[in-house]
Amino acid sequence: MLTYDNPISVNGKHASSAGMTATTMTNMNPNPKPINATMTPVTSNNTIAKTNGKTAPRHHHIWLVTGPAGCGKTTVAQHLSKSLNLPYIEGDEFHTKANVEKMANGIPLTDIDRWDWLTALREESLRQLASGAEGVVLTCSALKRKYRDVIRVAPYYSHDVVLHFIYLHAPESVLLERVGARQGHYMGANMVHSQFSILEPPTAEETDVISIDVSRSMDDILRETLDKVLQKVDETTSS
Repeated sequence: MLTYDNPISVNGKHASSAGMTATTMTNMNPNPKPINATMTPVTSNNTIAKTNGKTAPRHHHIWLVTGPAGCGKTTVAQHLSKSLNLPYIEGDEFHTKANVEKMANGIPLTDIDRWDWLTALREESLRQLASGAEGVVLTCSALKRKYRDVIRVAPYYSHDVVLHFIYLHAPESVLLERVGARQGHYMGANMVHSQFSILEPPTAEETDVISIDVSRSMDDILRETLDKVLQKVDETTSS
């Protein structure tokens, strides 16, 4: 059984532990095909290349919108997807039936419940990129560092992929109120507390994280998120 107890190194920066062993990396799942095998290559000036008259970006971004229940992941992700004209992957749709039933009954998911789900989200993101998408927007609670590290493996397979976490956060009382107002959603208000009990907010060491305070109006949240995403795109393009 995989434990993912230790963070891995990201973008060549050494994390707080020795990182994953090669055996753990292999056992996470069979390696998907590298994105470079199917995507348009970059030009000699490392910007874009042309294939069949179309231009392709040097980098392909995965924007993973994360945070506890009630933080507005779906709303923010759909806004980014529409604004950036990128495909949207709803993480909840990749949960197994057993996971959905557990959450609907107020039973928190265990680490074992989440491994296959996290791997499936990572591979679906890479599949969309390999199919020609310039980037993808993905939702996933990714409450713990080791959950985020499962997704962080994606750039190891395809070095033109850049992964970003958009961490939405607010006080527990704010999210409890929002979830309590939902109608017909399997994630009940009691699940907010259980998620906060295991939440590991991103640390300064996790430099691939954009942090957004969602205790404000949704218009302000959407505006700030898009502005920061576009800034990251500019930084990556100019690097």
